[in-house]
Amino acid sequence: MLTLVYINLTFMYTITRILIAIIIAEHFYFLWLEMFVWTTRGPKVFKHIPAPLFAQTKAMAANQGLYNGFLAAGLLWTFFIHDGAWQTNVSLFFLACIVVAGLYGAYSVSKRIFFIQALPAIIAIGLLLLA
Repeated sequence: MLTLVYINLTFMYTITRILIAIIIAEHFYFLWLEMFVWTTRGPKVFKHIPAPLFAQTKAMAANQGLYNGFLAAGLLWTFFIHDGAWQTNVSLFFLACIVVAGLYGAYSVSKRIFFIQALPAIIAIGLLLLA
């Protein structure tokens, strides 16, 4: 029985870390998109924004991309923390930051941001708290 519980917790931990890795990749993608290819790739991704605005908002988008990079770096750091409680707490902090950013983005920009940014982080938080 204890072996089964251990296997389930190990499986849950592995799934949680995989989801966090996906969230990290997603936020490094946001960094790349907003900091380096905003005026070329941005119009293809954000079709609802008029094309002339991309050049005008380049600095703002780069600043936003930098913040996404910090969120990704914070979560990446958790893969190098060996203390389980500390790893969980740092993960929860950065995931909560992502949830807040995703909720605000969904409120102020597009409802899609909730599903792309906030929801994966909410799921990861739930899994972390269960594991």
